[in-house]
Amino acid sequence: MKMAANLKLLSFLVPCAFLVPVLITMAPDLKEAWNSEALQNMKTVFIGIFLEAAPFLLMGVLLSSLMQWFVSEEMVRRLTPKNPIGGVLVAGLLGIIFPICECGMIPVVRRLMHKGMPAYVAVTFILSGPVVNPIVFTATLLAFPSHPEITIARMGLAFAVAASIGMLVYVFVRRNPLRMPKVAATEVKTHPGFKMAQPHVHANAHDHNHVKNWRSFFIHAGDEFVDMSKYLVIGALITACIQTFISRSDLISLGNGPVASYVFMMGFAYVLSLCSTSDAFVASAFSHTFALGPLVSFLVLGPMLDFKSTLMLLSTFRTRFVIGLSLAIITLVFAGSWLINLLV
Repeated sequence: MKMAANLKLLSFLVPCAFLVPVLITMAPDLKEAWNSEALQNMKTVFIGIFLEAAPFLLMGVLLSSLMQWFVSEEMVRRLTPKNPIGGVLVAGLLGIIFPICECGMIPVVRRLMHKGMPAYVAVTFILSGPVVNPIVFTATLLAFPSHPEITIARMGLAFAVAASIGMLVYVFVRRNPLRMPKVAATEVKTHPGFKMAQPHVHANAHDHNHVKNWRSFFIHAGDEFVDMSKYLVIGALITACIQTFISRSDLISLGNGPVASYVFMMGFAYVLSLCSTSDAFVASAFSHTFALGPLVSFLVLGPMLDFKSTLMLLSTFRTRFVIGLSLAIITLVFAGSWLINLLV
């Protein structure tokens, strides 16, 4: 096992070694390019996206580790409603209790699914939690103080889309959509400290087990943070490149037309990969350019599906499931926002 890991590392380092002379000869040009204004903007955007999302990801992995420690499989099964409609409704409102951004939502839901939460409940929670929560509600009201209908439409459509997809998963998905790495099946054995220490006669032994529990907690949280943050870094980097080298005016010019405006705003939300607590302030800049429907499509699709969250979903769920989930989100958000624009 150790030899295989060393060979894998060596196979990565050897090609990199051949790049060193090339990089040395290109050093002056690379330095000039690295200090250019465009790259400075790209670095600023990248750092901004990462710093905006990292606290929520950290919050999610800490909560995930606490669940691994304190929440048993029996507790998850007991608290999950047996009726699928009840389960979807409860999951759609869980964000009010657990207001976690989409970056931190995925590790929490992955842990709950390993504990026994049904897929349809978990998917509903993933989609609704980042939008239907008091923090996002307040932020949207502050961003659109004279248009409360935008806030209401955002909350209502997000809940409706999440609940609809949850029911679709309940009806059509029979196979566990989680990726099942070998670590997942033996995770508790790997970290035996997650089993709550049993009372012992000697106080010293009890203290030792207590310290071991906390040590295992932080080891698990660190491993999960590193595992999820690499997808956040890749997504933030590609998003920063797109935001830097493609001007917003060129993108807006593509959004002229009744259907194109929805496509543009939904694609813009996917590319920007903003946190759900701040995307409303970006959307407010387009309030005089686009109608209600495209604005709502931007506000609902972004927290449910963006570039960085797609990478995280692919690391957690099977590829076919993520593709189907993405198509369902895009279709329902487009149809729902178009209907809201027609009615309101």
